[in-house]
Formats: sequence, structure tokens, C-alpha cells
Amino acid sequence: MFQQNQDIFKVLLDAVSEGVVIVDEHQKIVETNDSANQMFGYAKGELVKQSLNILIPQNYHAGHGAHFNGFMKHKARRQMGHGRDLFGAKKDGSVFPVEAGLNPFTIYGKDYVMALVIDISERKYMEQERNHLANIFKESLNEIYVFDAKTLKYINANYGAQKNIGYSLEELTDMTPIDLNPNFTESQFRMQLNELNDKAIEKIQFETIHQRKSGSTYPVNVYLQLSKLGDRAVFVAIILDITEQKNYTEKLEKTVELRTEELKTALATEMELNDLKTKFLSMVSHEFKTPLSGILTSTMLLNKYKLTEQQEKREKHINTITDKVQYLNTILNDFLSVEKLEKGKINYKFTSFKLSKVLNEVIYNANMILKKGQHINYPEHIDDISLFQDEKILELSLSNILYNAIKYSPENTVIDITISQNKNTTIINVTDNGMGIPEKDQKNIFNRYFRAENALLMQGTGIGLNIVKDHLVNLNGTISFESVEHQGSTFTIELPNKAAI
Repeated sequence: MFQQNQDIFKVLLDAVSEGVVIVDEHQKIVETNDSANQMFGYAKGELVKQSLNILIPQNYHAGHGAHFNGFMKHKARRQMGHGRDLFGAKKDGSVFPVEAGLNPFTIYGKDYVMALVIDISERKYMEQERNHLANIFKESLNEIYVFDAKTLKYINANYGAQKNIGYSLEELTDMTPIDLNPNFTESQFRMQLNELNDKAIEKIQFETIHQRKSGSTYPVNVYLQLSKLGDRAVFVAIILDITEQKNYTEKLEKTVELRTEELKTALATEMELNDLKTKFLSMVSHEFKTPLSGILTSTMLLNKYKLTEQQEKREKHINTITDKVQYLNTILNDFLSVEKLEKGKINYKFTSFKLSKVLNEVIYNANMILKKGQHINYPEHIDDISLFQDEKILELSLSNILYNAIKYSPENTVIDITISQNKNTTIINVTDNGMGIPEKDQKNIFNRYFRAENALLMQGTGIGLNIVKDHLVNLNGTISFESVEHQGSTFTIELPNKAAI
């Protein structure tokens, strides 16, 4: 009869979906069910007589004994894993998050503890995913609104939206997009939404004006798409403030016009002038259109991947958007730098600094864009090298040369950086094993907007090296190079150790 009861108990134990681990007062395992064995990766009976520590990660061993003794002293049921992270250790050494309920009991005068263990890996992963997406929504500098598909009333708005529009979330929940958009009536706006409601298209985009709480207005690009919030149909609106873009476009147009006038004076014939102008405008259009198309495509596709297993695809498009925005920002900064240099509006800031500090920052950023198998050799013995110069200009110059070395070199190549300093000057060499510069193009390599023939199909504006050279000349420095096509290039920066103020 006793054996029969034991068999029934064992069957019931194995029928429990949670992992069950029973230990005695000495923390020795006396029984486990099939769920626990599978959860921790052990065969049936393999855990019996083992110390409970075998199921606890090594870094938790030190404090576990005291916790267990305290629990045995009070002998009260306890739920573990709520409010703090609790982990189990598998046979293969991997660690996973768990929740455990502890239940003390006594049989034949001996004390035992039965632990009901639940693997919460999937739950934790889902929580992390939700937190990650929530942070993207919350921290985005763009305005993001969610509003009801029927009433059009706002349900949520991120910090970027509240900051730019001037209304709090509480105020916005009593408002609709019509309240922010002086160009639309409700009927006009609903007409815009009809194609989304009918699912004829997945998103709509248009340019309009937003009005802040203060009454001021600003131009925006609006991207709208239909979504679900539980069982509730909602619209998600991503609003891009294009004030700077509008201002910059006007500025760029004026700059292009000014450059065109200068070219008329410099070029010998009208045909040469038109040819150069066409190439410049085509380059500007291409360098802006390509990344913007990538950003729009990734933004459209991002909403399609809603399942947990599609996170890799989501991250791919988020990384694409980040890369394209960074590239556009670089182009804009280059154009602005050109204008400031031409007008003599650069105010250099001279400080004393360690060269290694600048180099570490440049290499750290460069490592993020290395191609597969590429490697940067860090120079030796530079910890004692200091300069009194404009730190930011040196960082810009090194970044430009190093990024070019990465861009124009194939995978699995090495980029060498060497540095030397004498009494008066510091010399920095960056050597790659890339495509090199054709001999016939080398005389023009520092000319603005010029690009070597073998690099025309790659992204670039032909501005970077020109900016670097102008800055270095202003600082009484030089930049030079040696290059052989198909073998590589070495760019050399020579800069005075102490700037002349």
C-alpha cells in the first residue's frame, strides 16, 4: 500500500506543469519531477542527492545558504522572483530567469521544502521588447501621436511631440489633429484618412503646417498609418519638423546661386559652366535622395514586423534609419563648414590635450563602420604626446581620413596609423590597402566637389578633404598623400605642436 501511494504521488508530481524540486533541511535534492528535469537539462533521477547549489548560478552561491537557513527557521510559504531577479542554472552552464514558490512541509519528523519553479525567459524577453519599443516612442525627437480612428481624439503623444507643440498629454487627449492643423477642416482630414480606412494603401504622407499652443506655426511632413491598440483601431502619426530643412534648402539654393556666379567668372565657356553646374546639382540631389528613400522605406516596413520573432528585422530597419540620418547630418555639416570657411567665420578654440584622447574617440567611432574583417592598427608610444591646438578640428581631420580609408578599402584589410612628434610638429600617417587614387586624378583630390574616377559610384560629396585642408592651412598645418591605384594610399597630417595665437 505504501509503494502504491508513492507511485500515485510520483504520477501526480510529474503531472504538474511547473518544475518541482524537493530538498531536505540540508539542501540536498530528494526528488524532482519531469518538468524540472527538462527545465534544467538533467536526466530523470540525475539530480537526486545533489546539492541544491547545482541549480543556482555560481555568483549567487555565497548568499544562498543564509537565505535558506532563514527560510527554514520561519517555515512560511514564500513566492520568489517578484520584485527582484531570480535565476536558475542549467546543466550546460547557461543561466535563465525564474520564479519560484517555496512550500515547507514535514514528513515523519523530517523537514523538507518543495519549490515550484517557472521558467520566465519568454516573459522577460517580451518585457524587454516592450520596454525597448516604449523607449523608442518616448525618447524619439520626432513628434509621434496616436489618435482614435473614429473620434480622432489623441490617445498618446511622446515627449518630443509635447515639447514641440507646447501641449501636455492631458491637454492633448481632449484634442484632435484638426486642433493642431489650421490648414484642415474635419471633413477634409477624414477624406485624407479614407484610403487608409479602406486599406487601399498602407500609409499616407503629406506636408502641412502645425500650430503650437503659443500660436506660432512651423512646417511639417506628416506620415500616417492605420494600426491597432488592442481591439481599438488607431492612427499613428509621425511628424517631422522641417523648419531647418526648409531654411537650409533656401540657404543651399542661395549658396548654389552664389557658386554658380563664381563659376561663370572662372570657366572659359558657357558649356563648361553648364556641365559643372549640372554635375553639382545632380550630386546634391543624389546624396540627399538616396538616404531619404532608405529612411522612408525602413519607416514603412517597420510597422509590418510586430511579432517577437521579427525583432531582428525591426532592428535592421532601425539601424538603417540611424545610419542614413547620420549620413545626412554629415552632409549638412559639410556644406555648413564650407560656407563658414569661405566667409572666414571659423573661431578656433585652442586648448592643451593628449593626442591619445582624440585618437581614442576617432577610432571608437570608426570601429562602428568597419567592414567585415577590417582592422585598425593603433599606434604605439603616444601616451605622452600632447598638443596645444583646436581639439575638435584635429578630431574632424582624423575622422575624415580614417573614414575614407575604411570606405575605399575592401573587407579583410588593415589600416595602419603611425604618429611621431619632434620639438615643433606632430606627424600623423593613415595608411590603407584600398583602391588607391588614379594618377591623373591626384592633382585635384583636394578640390571641392571633386571625386576620383574610380570612386564615382560610391557615396560621397567630394567636400571632406577640401574642408580638412582649409582647416589645417588655417592652423599652419598641412595635409599630403601618396597613392598607387589598386594598392592603397597614405595620408599625412603635419600640425604644429603649439598653435600661434
